[in-house]
Amino acid sequence: MDLTSAKWRKASRSTGNGGECVEVANAPGHVAVRDSKDPHGPHLTLRREDFRGLAEAIKSL
Repeated sequence: MDLTSAKWRKASRSTGNGGECVEVANAPGHVAVRDSKDPHGPHLTLRREDFRGLAEAIKSL
């Protein structure tokens, strides 16, 4: 999936101290996730429903 024109934004649950920052971007039918400290590194692309399930699982921890 080509994400070169994706508009990345810091996830609302990321900490503001520069440590644990996750960025997300919308893609057709998917959500992409990456580490803000390594924007050119690997990213994870999930179908929207799978991302929703992941987010719910993390919230329940």
